[in-house]
Amino acid sequence: MTESTVSPTAARGSKAVRVRPVPAVSRSIAILRLLGDAKQSLGVKAIADELQLVPSTCLHILRVLVSEELVQVEPGTKRYTLGSGMISLARSVLEGGGFTRLVQPALDRLAASRGVTAMGVEISARQTVVVLALSKSSQPFRLHTDVGSQFSGFVSATGRLIAAYGAEGWPQLRKQFNATHWDKAPTFETWKKEVEQTRERHWAVDRDNFVSGLTVVAVPILDSAHQLRYTLVAAGLSSQLNAAAVNELASTMKDEAQAVAAMLYSRG
Repeated sequence: MTESTVSPTAARGSKAVRVRPVPAVSRSIAILRLLGDAKQSLGVKAIADELQLVPSTCLHILRVLVSEELVQVEPGTKRYTLGSGMISLARSVLEGGGFTRLVQPALDRLAASRGVTAMGVEISARQTVVVLALSKSSQPFRLHTDVGSQFSGFVSATGRLIAAYGAEGWPQLRKQFNATHWDKAPTFETWKKEVEQTRERHWAVDRDNFVSGLTVVAVPILDSAHQLRYTLVAAGLSSQLNAAAVNELASTMKDEAQAVAAMLYSRG
């Protein structure tokens, strides 16, 4: 039986960075991701079969992960789930990260002054969107999301930014678009025009596509190499965000994003 190995690559910067595979690390990460995605606890055989691992190798890795409290095992069934140690790791990222600390005041200002739910999100190397910071307004409407929530990378306004700032051509973007789940999907032609418009004005908007009745505005936070790593996102009721209000909101968000980028990347 041949064991699969995830081949890691670094997606930051204009060129992919070749990373020498470390099978034990790759397999451990694959197990953690599988358990995180699973809706129920899994046994060794189910994990090994899904990841094409030798069961004995899988068991040895699981025992180490259990000893580090990243995974826990149910004594009676010998089935595995993520452990409480993952919470500590996540808390360290969310509370100690420079981006989270720097972006929070901007989110609080946006939520208070514009009556929106404001988020600071990270674009992962796997092109998923992860909410790292959040501020909710005092308005009756509040978007139901939490710090740590993950979304498909190509959905909503941030998805248009990813498409606009990425290096993928339209054929590949069409495939990603077709695989995206929307509440009310735009046509690809409409979405393509919106991506092109995003490239020109450096901000994106999703009106009623991601969630019907919801307007989402996203502004890029570019790193020192002008690569998209984070975005500012604001969401509010479409009935309260007409075209003029969206333009004004986007202008304010661009100012906030530039200030955060200056603090985040001008060090050293």
